[in-house]
Amino acid sequence: MRAVIYDRLNRSLAVKDVPRPVPADNQLLLRVTACAICRTDLHVIDGELPNAKQPVIPGHEIVGVVIDKGKDVDGFSIGARVGVPWLGWTCGACVFCRNGHENLCDNAQFTGYQLDGGFAEFATVDQRFCFPIPAAYSDVQAAPLLCAGLIGYRALRMAGDAKSIGIFGFGAAAHIVTQVARYEGRDVYAFTRDGDVQAQTFARQLGAIWADGSSVSSPVALDAALIFAPVGSLVPTALRAVTKGGTVVCAGIHMTDIPSFPYADLWQERSIRSVANLTRRDAEEFLALAPCIPIVTHTSTYPLSQAIQALDDVRHGRLTGAAVLVT
Repeated sequence: MRAVIYDRLNRSLAVKDVPRPVPADNQLLLRVTACAICRTDLHVIDGELPNAKQPVIPGHEIVGVVIDKGKDVDGFSIGARVGVPWLGWTCGACVFCRNGHENLCDNAQFTGYQLDGGFAEFATVDQRFCFPIPAAYSDVQAAPLLCAGLIGYRALRMAGDAKSIGIFGFGAAAHIVTQVARYEGRDVYAFTRDGDVQAQTFARQLGAIWADGSSVSSPVALDAALIFAPVGSLVPTALRAVTKGGTVVCAGIHMTDIPSFPYADLWQERSIRSVANLTRRDAEEFLALAPCIPIVTHTSTYPLSQAIQALDDVRHGRLTGAAVLVT
């Protein structure tokens, strides 16, 4: 099969011919039809996340069709269409797994990071971490829901009942969570890269009532702020924008160092918290909610052969919405 291979030791990223995988007893073999690109893929490729499989096939927003399965698989039939997210395996035995926090599993493995992912024509996946795709979505439309959508959904839930929400970094996750927030009657304020008029216009089209650069002061005191950009300096900025008791949610898996800030910015019961991965419950809830809103994903598609270009376009913010590889 053709696949994108990241070789950390040689610092290489290329589309190559590699053996097609064979499913283990509890795995599905998928013919990948679409896989969205996430900023986490860039963190893997840039070596910012430790302990990656070597070499590894990136990609963790997979949509595919089941074409084979192991002898212990009982939940999916051949021909079923499924989605695969970032969380690809958990032990089921640690204290976190036992207490409903499998996203914090001590031994978790992640798709496109410790497990080969979906930048390929075929992929093997644990049946426990596959989900039926709502019929209303095409393969390309569904792919961004599987991480950009899920992480945005989990981040929004961490904001509690906040009415005014600031979103810092208006990429794939932000464009989906904005639609969820507006559906729930919240006000969205979008903070983009300074001077990024395209992103600001896009945010307003999706329902944001205000959009400007991240160096511009918020026009209102925010109840909560969601940070999707991997920029640590945005944390103090967001803290100064939220009101008393407000929450700043850092939604990325990696962020540059957070600079020091005066205690006064945190005082009066403001809080900072992070989002770590997702749970299967998140996926079940969000994929049921998405067609009810209905969430519309905005995508730019690339053939697998142009994966390197697609990753570069995501890195430099050359598109709105999500980039999706198709095979």
